[in-house]
Amino acid sequence: MKKLTPKASFRKLAAIYDRMVEQYAGAAEPIGLTCEGCTDNCCFSFFQHHTYVEWAYLWEGLNQLPPDRLEEIKARAQSYVDQAQAALNRGERPHVMCPLNIDEAQGICGLYDHRLMICRMHGVPNVLVKPTGQVIRFPGCYRCQEQTAKLEAKGETAPEVDRTPLYKELVMLEMQFVGKNLRQLPKVDHTIAEMIVLGPPRLR
Repeated sequence: MKKLTPKASFRKLAAIYDRMVEQYAGAAEPIGLTCEGCTDNCCFSFFQHHTYVEWAYLWEGLNQLPPDRLEEIKARAQSYVDQAQAALNRGERPHVMCPLNIDEAQGICGLYDHRLMICRMHGVPNVLVKPTGQVIRFPGCYRCQEQTAKLEAKGETAPEVDRTPLYKELVMLEMQFVGKNLRQLPKVDHTIAEMIVLGPPRLR
């Protein structure tokens, strides 16, 4: 398999992200799901991300920020890592604001165009079929579940996004981006904060 340049990889990743956004909107609209007036903030959710290509794309966006803004985010990321580890040590699931959030009240991402897959797909009902055949379903955020319950009460079925084809594309892109060293590299299992603290991914 031919290894792609970072520029070509990011272009393909952006195209995958665009399809995610379209499918998200296609599910959210008939459900009536919006973030407006939400009493929660998904930027507090403890998400871990699993691809080098997304990690590198995150840094492609970070490197476009003014130096002082980037340093501020790095400091917030280190604080996040420390707080999250303390929570895990207590046997708790971390509940810490993402270091990229620039307005906690509104939930505004400071790197919106470079936000990662899970950030784009969270909220609506979705399904993933693993290579083993195992089917995993996510019912959506709490607000989505309230909306889908209203639909079901009327005898309607809420739409869901099938993440499987999108995941397959992302896995293929990961192989093209990393190249032959993929099997030798450590598995990616990091929060956004950890990806920031660790710096851009090393592919050798």
